Amino acid sequence: MPKNRDAARANLENLYRIFTVPEAPDSTLGAIDQAIAADVTGFLQTHIVAIERDLEAIEADFASAVIPEEPTYVSEYTEFVKENLVAHSVHTAAPGFVGHMTSAIPYFMLPLARLMTALNQNLVKVETSKAFTPMERQVLAMLHHLVYRRDPDFYPPWIHNSQHALGAFCSGGTIANVTALWVARNRLFAPSVDFDGIAQEGLFRALQHRGVDGIAVLVSERGHYSFGKAADLLGLGRDNLIKVQTDAHNRIDLRLLREEVRRLQDRNILPLALVGIAGTTETGNVDPLEALADFAAELGCHFHVDAAWGGPTLFSDRFRSLLSGIERADSVTIDAHKQLYVPMGAGMVVFKDPTALSAIEHHANYILRHGSKDLGSHTLEGSRPGMAMLVHAGLSIIGRKGYELLIDMGIERAKTFAAMIRQHPDFELTSEPELNILTYRYCPLKVQQALAAAPAERCAAINVLLDQVCMLLQKHQREAGKTFVSRTRLRIRHDEELTVLRVVLANPLTTNEILASILAEQCEIVQEPEIQALLQQIEEICTGITEK
Repeated sequence: MPKNRDAARANLENLYRIFTVPEAPDSTLGAIDQAIAADVTGFLQTHIVAIERDLEAIEADFASAVIPEEPTYVSEYTEFVKENLVAHSVHTAAPGFVGHMTSAIPYFMLPLARLMTALNQNLVKVETSKAFTPMERQVLAMLHHLVYRRDPDFYPPWIHNSQHALGAFCSGGTIANVTALWVARNRLFAPSVDFDGIAQEGLFRALQHRGVDGIAVLVSERGHYSFGKAADLLGLGRDNLIKVQTDAHNRIDLRLLREEVRRLQDRNILPLALVGIAGTTETGNVDPLEALADFAAELGCHFHVDAAWGGPTLFSDRFRSLLSGIERADSVTIDAHKQLYVPMGAGMVVFKDPTALSAIEHHANYILRHGSKDLGSHTLEGSRPGMAMLVHAGLSIIGRKGYELLIDMGIERAKTFAAMIRQHPDFELTSEPELNILTYRYCPLKVQQALAAAPAERCAAINVLLDQVCMLLQKHQREAGKTFVSRTRLRIRHDEELTVLRVVLANPLTTNEILASILAEQCEIVQEPEIQALLQQIEEICTGITEK
């Protein structure tokens, strides 16, 4: 056991090092690259956002629509970048920036990203990417194996198959989700003896062919907004994106799901796809994927899992079971720029059936010819950069065990922060962390007690005021720039929507001390006069409840 603990400690130290300090400076880097490499976490500024200028003042630097007439020196533009962009950018790598799904990235990503830009490979076509195309195919196979756990001998015939692809690289989860539903739609309306397929004849003719009045996608109310875009783009209509209410644990309610399907059947609308969420954006919860897989099989529809956030949980032997059933999905979305710690612009969708992407295959004589290994024939996007290199670097340098440690740390830290909130008399936990996201709100103990005893109309009045408190609290904390949490609105109890604070704990540099300081800072902020005025109104309502 001691040896195991020593190994774990060494692994932890190594992880901290790759998120902070380079092993050795790269002589090929320029001055800005050197500055970043020398101090990744402190490069931008101490504060999360620059507090000297508000957004309107910054917008003034970008107010002209006139293109400069004459060339200028690179050095002059560099000064503009430093003074107008770097100085006022959000320090998303800061350990106190815990409000969004953007974190610190390992230092080795910086020179690799520079190299990727310099090489300027275009992954649409082998003629413009050569080695990058096989690498992208390998990365997709690695993620496919992570999700589906097929025998390693399964992959050699498929990884570099010119007719098929195990998945698609995308600019993010939105395009990945659109691609999954695009494939599902085209497979549902595949060519037959008397029908040339939806891609050729269009949605109206496809519906006629199947004898239905529409198609629908079912997803929980916590589903990502990208599904609304997909419903629009694919011709379903946003009204046919059926958002099913969630249970007390922010997971899709299976009883209500069945009721929605019955209503669709009554309207002669065919379920195209059932979507499970593995790590909801707002609360980090995981739908009952096994049960959804069973129901999708019963309906005979496509089963897609949006694991853009929670997918990397599969690296963890300890927590992988939270995503049990994902291996039964027809398609799975994973974002590399979230918990694979790759810079922005890298999402993926993998398909259980290696032939699935053929349903959206497109060709062009001048670039995407039949029989070539061009990945652009299976993607919505055409020209794409070589982001696969950055994902490959992460998988190779951090490795499965490194990602496992990062995932385990994030989930444990979320549980620790939840315990801090529960133990603090002035805060109320509004969603238990299942992965590494949680929500809470400022709500003093006396107010919590009053809410438990108050009639519905008094509760509503108190919650309206508490919503304003939380909005002002989050706004002041953001403007102060020391730490940052986000906010959202959730249906919590009695079908009431409440404003809550949201925390995402994926940054390995975030410590328990920083989390404690976030609550301490919020306790200071609520002393602001405008917030105190709201709390005084709440106290008066609570006093009335106590007297009754």
